[in-house]
Amino acid sequence: MDESACKARYRFIDLCKADSATREQAALVLFEAFRDRNMDSWSTMDDARREVNECAVSEYLCIGIAEGTRLLGWAGLRPMYELTWELHPMVIHPDHQRKGLGRLLLREIEEEARRRGIIGIALGTDDETFETSLSGKELTPTNIYDELRNLTNTGRHPFEFYAKCGYFVVGAIPDANGPGKPDIWMWKKL
Repeated sequence: MDESACKARYRFIDLCKADSATREQAALVLFEAFRDRNMDSWSTMDDARREVNECAVSEYLCIGIAEGTRLLGWAGLRPMYELTWELHPMVIHPDHQRKGLGRLLLREIEEEARRRGIIGIALGTDDETFETSLSGKELTPTNIYDELRNLTNTGRHPFEFYAKCGYFVVGAIPDANGPGKPDIWMWKKL
């Protein structure tokens, strides 16, 4: 589906102003998206609800994408530095992934960030499930730059999606999620 057809079919919701039923849908989307990924993140509905409530505060950006009354995904953007904010999290329900919704949602949150004077967005994209060439490796001062330069996707890791959207790798935190499970950091200038 092309972008203009997507924009006509879907609408964006400010989750900071959303009612409790919409926030509950946001928690369910988050829970469902990570439930089968064998990750510790948002492994219960209570964890997912806490994340939604933390993201949907008025000083942050928290935007959902919906079809009719059904929320299909959402993203949060919160201050990291004065002019560079962190994208956390970004999620599309598993039944609606790989249909252009993530790209559409990301563009919407970037546009709102520009309107607020934000000039850059950073994000961490964890590799807790061994889906990149960095996983399982001991990253050291002597090999980390070569490993980042030669980073490849060995599964369905989202760093390639973000790269296609203009983000680039700026570093990694080795063992951020346990031995051999790095957090890959990316950034985009708006």
